[in-house]
Amino acid sequence: MCGVSLLSEQNLYESIKSEPFKIPEDDGNDLTHTFFNPDREGWLLKLGGRVKTWKRRWFILTDNCLYYFEYTTHFDSFLFFSIQNCFELYNPNHKGQVIKACKTEADGRVVEGNHVVYRISAPTPEEKEEWIKSIK
Repeated sequence: MCGVSLLSEQNLYESIKSEPFKIPEDDGNDLTHTFFNPDREGWLLKLGGRVKTWKRRWFILTDNCLYYFEYTTHFDSFLFFSIQNCFELYNPNHKGQVIKACKTEADGRVVEGNHVVYRISAPTPEEKEEWIKSIK
């Protein structure tokens, strides 16, 4: 049994059985509070990293971070990148500089991103300018 005795398995079983399962209480630290009063939010198109197709994503700008989601209510599956100290949305003099980012995978793991570019498109030139102003 892979080095585990039947007695220790029985003890573990009894321990689990005797302890009632409790759902964690809301401590106010979930991501919903992070997105409660964003600097800006809305639908934008994002060009995929590996597969170069444009996907509609819900973006939220708050606390110098830009988050995006597949849907407006799916805060459990997201990607974000820091735009702290970002003065230009495109800077050709910083080739190869990696953007700090992380995302959740389908299995729930959080992994670091390694992009040097994120291509995002707004539906209108006016919305593009509003997003640029908000980010700066």
